[in-house]
Amino acid sequence: MVKPRGGSLMAGGWSRDGAVQDQIDQSVADAVERARRALQAGEGRSDCEDCGEPIPEARRRAVPGVRRCVACQEAHDAESRHADPINRRGSKDSQLR
Repeated sequence: MVKPRGGSLMAGGWSRDGAVQDQIDQSVADAVERARRALQAGEGRSDCEDCGEPIPEARRRAVPGVRRCVACQEAHDAESRHADPINRRGSKDSQLR
């Protein structure tokens, strides 16, 4: 809010107060939810579900519930990064078009 010389308060932008913080909070909540969904659950596999290659014992001990080898997991993670349908980082101009 901007306080003019007259002493009353007036809005300082196009959005309501707290809208930016709400957007930040929602971005964080979305990221936490994606991370929770990505956590492995249950018993892991001894072979990769994508390529069928054996998963080393050290990886199975280090990552409970592991389902993919390192190479396939990296490829899966790279694909997942580009799947976010909401662009909250765009400029106002790009969002108004």
